[in-house]
Amino acid sequence: MAMAFESAADDRRDDGLVWIPGRTFTMGSNDHYPEEAPAHPVKVDGFWMSETPVTNRQFKEFVEATGHVTVAEKAPDPDDYPGAKPEMLRAGSLVFVQPKSVDGPDISQWWTFKFGANWRRPLGGLSDLRGRLDHPVVHVAYGDALAYAHWAGMDLPTEAEWELAARGGADGTEFAWGSELAPGGVAMANTWSGTFPIHSTKPKGSERTSPVRSFPANGYGLYDMIGNVWEWTSDYWSTRHPEPAEHSCCIPSNPRGGDADSSFDPRQPAIRIARRVLKGGSHLCAPNYCRRYRPAARHAEPEDTSTSHVGFRCVKRT
Repeated sequence: MAMAFESAADDRRDDGLVWIPGRTFTMGSNDHYPEEAPAHPVKVDGFWMSETPVTNRQFKEFVEATGHVTVAEKAPDPDDYPGAKPEMLRAGSLVFVQPKSVDGPDISQWWTFKFGANWRRPLGGLSDLRGRLDHPVVHVAYGDALAYAHWAGMDLPTEAEWELAARGGADGTEFAWGSELAPGGVAMANTWSGTFPIHSTKPKGSERTSPVRSFPANGYGLYDMIGNVWEWTSDYWSTRHPEPAEHSCCIPSNPRGGDADSSFDPRQPAIRIARRVLKGGSHLCAPNYCRRYRPAARHAEPEDTSTSHVGFRCVKRT
């Protein structure tokens, strides 16, 4: 897919991309989840970023052009999952299913691995993309997102690039749009409304992803940086940010995350699947459960995992 780029950095838009000017900003937060700390200054060079998450329409074009088969459409390799039940080693993906009640924090009460669920069939079964072509593509693993980005002549953002872009030029605000989650009672992003996971106050049929551009753009003109779907970044997961530099001359420039070995999940020592950083929260984030609808928020996701609430967007570096 051809992409044309202007050489002048002050041209803010080009072919569905927005120019994010480089600057030093405060990354992370000391006020919420421990993995977001410590807040620290970083410097990031300017880059282009997709105005919206990649949509089903765009991903469909990629698949038709390349024949790409996503991770969710392929049966897992038994060697990667020692001890897994053979009957579970079938193609599929994780789908959120709203329960009527819950008993404790076990997420298996609302997450179900559905055989046959993939980007074409986002709810599994006979579901399809009718009415969803302009929704973010979901059920894409890390490798699927990276394959699309490279086909488009782009890349996936680093965590620092993503967070800088999400802040929209503001620094120190809790949310991408200011200090209130819903200023004046107006929803600024597609997040959970009601009591997660058992009760949604949204109109029936609108509880999941929404078409891109359904909510206001941030200060840079980017849509859905918060809510709708989590987005892949290229950084390996780390449990904390590095400590801040003591001197302004030592502020890290274009920082990257840790290494693959450090990203493995210590709760599953037999499974050696690297984890990457997700950013932005999703339509399932709620005040009573997951307050990760903020630029500083971050989440670990194994590279091989796809779900009904994870998507991505791309960047182009100069």
